[in-house]
Amino acid sequence: MRKRFHLDSPAAHYQADAAVLWCFDDRMTLVVQKFLKRIGAARADSVRIAGGAMALASPTSEFEQKYVLDQLGLSQKLHRAQRVILIAHRDCGAYGGSARFRGDAEAEAAFHSAELARAADVIRTALPEVSVESYFADFDGVWEFDLAPSARSD
Repeated sequence: MRKRFHLDSPAAHYQADAAVLWCFDDRMTLVVQKFLKRIGAARADSVRIAGGAMALASPTSEFEQKYVLDQLGLSQKLHRAQRVILIAHRDCGAYGGSARFRGDAEAEAAFHSAELARAADVIRTALPEVSVESYFADFDGVWEFDLAPSARSD
């Protein structure tokens, strides 16, 4: 074994500010990281998979949903995360990208709002002790969806 890089990292256990479920699309990394710092979630446990919340809202298998819920539960158990932050994004390839919406940005945002609401409900059922927040990242910023159960009309 050969050391390739040196950096002194803190070894102490920590409390996560949040568990964050988001897509692995690297175009959103910088905006999401800056946004998380802005909302007080700089120390976050990230769960990054294609489509992010899609695994909860529209899973392709039962295993997919269970895996994500297990990861969020472990963040809560191991790092005491009391917030779950869901972040969807514009032009997500797992959903067919913006082309799926034929350039209709409002339709795309509305679709992701509904998906995030379904994902939030799944989390609230499985992990009722955590709070859930939902956001939509675009190429010019991050937008908040109000997904309180009483505010939805589905």
